[in-house]
Amino acid sequence: MLELLNHVAIAVPDLASASASYRALGADVSAVQRLPEHGVSVVFVQISNTKIELLEPLGEASPIAKFLAKNPAGGMHHLCYEVADLDAAIQTLSDNGARVLGEPKIGAHGKPVVFLHPKDFQGVLIELEQA
Repeated sequence: MLELLNHVAIAVPDLASASASYRALGADVSAVQRLPEHGVSVVFVQISNTKIELLEPLGEASPIAKFLAKNPAGGMHHLCYEVADLDAAIQTLSDNGARVLGEPKIGAHGKPVVFLHPKDFQGVLIELEQA
């Protein structure tokens, strides 16, 4: 079911500062994308074998704002894996008792994504993205 690690997501309190830190490491950092339907602004740090997604909340209702309230300095938020067939993955996971958090939405890469409850995956929030 899992194909590639698409990205590791890190919640940050200040996207500009976090982006500058990665640029200081010589990384290629994308332009900022605002994703109101997800409540975040994001940039992607491209490295040779995957990406790092830096997430900043868009408003107090953002899930990232809630995460940062518990972790003011920021931290790892989720792992995103690509799957060949998102609908089939959702069905298989649901059939096996995994909790799928909501319906698929279009993510930052323009593809459908869905999240899986961290309690079902050793405390790690998992995002699945249609490959």
